[in-house]
Amino acid sequence: MRMKLILIMLLYSAVALAQVKVDGTYQELPDPKPVKQASWSSLKPGVYVSFATSNIRYDKHNAPAISPLQAQWKTKAWKGEKVHTQFLIWTTRNLKQLSFIWSKLKDGKGHEISEKNINASFVRYVMADGLNNEGGGCGILPGHDSSLVEDVIDPVKMIPAGKNTTRPVWLSVSVPATAVEGLYRGNVKVIEGKNAPPLILHYAIQVLNHTLPAPEHWKFYLDLWQNPYSVARVYGVKPWSKQHFYVMRPYMKMLANTGQKVITTTLIHDPWNSQTYDIYGSMIKWTKNKNGSWRYDYSIFDKWVSFMMSLGINKLINCYSMIPWNLKFYYYDEALRKDTMIVAKPGSAEYEAHWRPMLMDFARHLKEKGWFNKTTIAMDERSMADMQKAIALIKSADKNFKISLAGNYHPEIEKDLFDYSVASNQLMDEATIRLRRESGLNTTYYTCCTEGYPNTFSFSAPAESVWLAWHAAYKGYDGYLRWAYNCWTKDPLRDTRFGSWSSGDAYLVYPGPRSSVRLERLIEGIQDFEKINILKERFIKNNQQDKLLQLKNILEGFDIGELKNKTAAETLQVAQDRLNSL
Repeated sequence: MRMKLILIMLLYSAVALAQVKVDGTYQELPDPKPVKQASWSSLKPGVYVSFATSNIRYDKHNAPAISPLQAQWKTKAWKGEKVHTQFLIWTTRNLKQLSFIWSKLKDGKGHEISEKNINASFVRYVMADGLNNEGGGCGILPGHDSSLVEDVIDPVKMIPAGKNTTRPVWLSVSVPATAVEGLYRGNVKVIEGKNAPPLILHYAIQVLNHTLPAPEHWKFYLDLWQNPYSVARVYGVKPWSKQHFYVMRPYMKMLANTGQKVITTTLIHDPWNSQTYDIYGSMIKWTKNKNGSWRYDYSIFDKWVSFMMSLGINKLINCYSMIPWNLKFYYYDEALRKDTMIVAKPGSAEYEAHWRPMLMDFARHLKEKGWFNKTTIAMDERSMADMQKAIALIKSADKNFKISLAGNYHPEIEKDLFDYSVASNQLMDEATIRLRRESGLNTTYYTCCTEGYPNTFSFSAPAESVWLAWHAAYKGYDGYLRWAYNCWTKDPLRDTRFGSWSSGDAYLVYPGPRSSVRLERLIEGIQDFEKINILKERFIKNNQQDKLLQLKNILEGFDIGELKNKTAAETLQVAQDRLNSL
């Protein structure tokens, strides 16, 4: 009974901490940019509300240039699709409390979309920097020009608004898969106090006669790297304790609902040479016995993998890394009675002696768990020479081991890689991608700090997050990889800057959990990818060559080079309209 009480108290403390993170009391950082006073002085005193494009990050301390005000919004949606927009509230006077309520959507024929499928959340501001002088996101110097940008989608129910400030609101509707085709109408009311009349915005959704499957059935291969150690630090819980798994659940469930396919695991301590604020530990404990043999404790690895699979993330287990960036390998030495390490290069005798027994034992363990066929030994951005040596060793330990690489395209090792994610600037030809798919191999692409655009930095044009999945469809890739989902900074809710990478490079979700404009727009693009595949399969089955040609033509604008001449938002506006007309 006492143990049950202790467990309840532990879980309650985790819940209490989580509630502190979502109650809206935290203060955004001051904006270092000067205020454009003229944007406010030209307005009549009052509170303004208007729909606005979700392709713009509006300034907090400047009035938006929206004229006339947009009191209505209309969009199209498939059954099972989540659609969204944003509206803005800006005020010339202090408001103690802003909140809103929304109605159900009705088609006038007795069919409804429940209020439970609708959500409106305030968008909060974070500190962000920008690109380097060469237009990339690597090598950002401390003190780089910074400003506040809107990104955090906060579930807080009410919030104050200061004089001469703008507050965006994210409005989303999850259309049920069982919805009846038709035009649905509803409204959202902005309430600025107890006595003031509400400000009303009206919107309509045309539900089309197409159905999008649930996220767990999406074919888009999404790989956003997870960092459980960041969650432990932010919540102040012991890594891998019951509290830790409890507080991680909503974050990883949110990730599963984006269609995530891959579990990020570590074979060793610090595989990325401390490039994250929260260093990755090893999920496997290595112990060298007094007689020189080895034993391995997989208990943390097993708990993490089982936990993620229970949430529906179960397609692949990527295990990092046999080639860490510093080539340091940590273990506990029983003879020395301490933690120690070796430094060993791939291909060396020391490297072989360290890894061969582990790989053989790991293969045995994975087979016992029934996970061997969905596990890869994973590396990222390593040279071809080192990869060839590692591949030879892995295959000698067990010829059926799967291998993953995120890095440059090397035709010489392409067939050895079950899961291959190439950098966006690499040219893997369409025939190779198609042959890999036919052979059951997975091929994606990734962006990192190298690309100024398209990207998912906290200051990136929001439409670029949508554009990424369209580019995958254009190139024939199976999906997209990004570091990372939640490698949080010291103050992740307020400051997305970290290290020498452009802000937001390390995470797409905020403590709370809070989603982001970037993550929601990424989901939008993934849904479009699914639509493209569904329609393509249907047109092929029905021999609708004219429709296939239309679909091909829609995708032509999604080569990365096209972004030099036309923004992602401009391309998407036309492409999405055409896609929803098919």
